[in-house]
Amino acid sequence: MGTPDFAVPVLDALAAAGHEIAAVYSQPPRPTGRGHKTQPSPVQARAEALGLPVRHPVSLKPDDEKAAFAALRLDAAVVAAYGLILPRAILEAPRLGCLNVHGSLLPRWRGAAPIQRALMAGDAETGITIMQMDVGLDTGAMLLKGTLPIGPEATAESLHDALAALGARLIVPALDGVAAGTLAAQPQPEDGVTYAAKLTREEGALDFREPASVLDRKIRALNPWPGVWFEYQGERIKLLAARPEPGHVEDGYGAPGTVVDADLGIACGTGLLRPTLLQRPGRAPVERRAFLNGTKIDPGVILPCPATN
Repeated sequence: MGTPDFAVPVLDALAAAGHEIAAVYSQPPRPTGRGHKTQPSPVQARAEALGLPVRHPVSLKPDDEKAAFAALRLDAAVVAAYGLILPRAILEAPRLGCLNVHGSLLPRWRGAAPIQRALMAGDAETGITIMQMDVGLDTGAMLLKGTLPIGPEATAESLHDALAALGARLIVPALDGVAAGTLAAQPQPEDGVTYAAKLTREEGALDFREPASVLDRKIRALNPWPGVWFEYQGERIKLLAARPEPGHVEDGYGAPGTVVDADLGIACGTGLLRPTLLQRPGRAPVERRAFLNGTKIDPGVILPCPATN
């Protein structure tokens, strides 16, 4: 049971291990791209390539969907970024329950965006937790964990790919251990619980009153979606990559958001932010020098910060 790219390596690992996959559940095909052509999810596309039966109900709450799931007489269900709520009847139908491949070291970062939140928070490491699902939000008992360091240049994309591969490596031994009765589920501790709230478009607005190091992590976490930006001359300029540098407002740089030199150093609450890859609306991403050749931003210009309530 999965939908995006993150879940595809897990499906491949199950198939390669020789598990009999009774069905693959994925969210329904949706319009994507400029032409809004309806496309199957990455998991559905991969399942069909493997010759596996695919189901894509809009919801699992209707009684007929619960009955159809129960009729599969499953030993276990593996869930990875599926995106639909599993009612109690679904959770309890498989003989060994439902195992979730979650992209964080639970109980830290329960919820929708664990990869991005770990990166934005400056966590030193993240990982995968294989857990036994219950009716709570990522509250189930833990079966197996694997850790992954978060390097200084890590992005949401690079962490996503590394965690997807780690999840694929862990799910097969987790299933084997549960089936053999050799892997005992451990309740999550109450201490250290955090929630990875769903990302919003509004979070992409750069607030130069924050430290440059924080904005650097934000840029790396929110690319490609929702992306981060600043406003200049009525345009929303996307910032796809940047480099934090030392410096303080007290050094004479002026207010946060002030462009301090001809190479687009931007004063922040602490330090400078030096963009390295930018994109104007409707244009391709370009390196900083190419951007400045076409978009003049003089030293002394103050880029606006978002309004605060």
